[in-house]
Amino acid sequence: MHFDIPSDYESGTRVLDEIIRAAENSGYDADSVFAVKLALDEAIINAIKHGNKLDPSKRVRIDARVTPTRVEIEIEDQGCGFDRKKIPDPRKAPNVEKSSGRGILLIESYMNRVQWKHGGRCLRMVKLRNGRGKVK
Repeated sequence: MHFDIPSDYESGTRVLDEIIRAAENSGYDADSVFAVKLALDEAIINAIKHGNKLDPSKRVRIDARVTPTRVEIEIEDQGCGFDRKKIPDPRKAPNVEKSSGRGILLIESYMNRVQWKHGGRCLRMVKLRNGRGKVK
């Protein structure tokens, strides 16, 4: 599946719904579908809000492949990127009480593999059907 959407949440929601429907139709269990939905929602919001800064002239590219054994998703925005190592850990003070900043942690916790590319503008994530282990 390939999507090239404007930087708006409604378009992101339509993509999310289509990919989740494909995972459900491929027989993924409720826990795996929840993991993909949570991670994908966070990733799309981050690309639109933080990457493209809600700029309607910028696009978000989303490529997804759903097979009986794995869900692979790549999301790329047109922003200036970020350094993953400089993102504060939301589990440590003083970040614990902040109302935002947990999206990356959730993505990395729920997916089996997460890779940041192109200076942080591109995210590749994989969820295995059985939900266990790390993958290449």
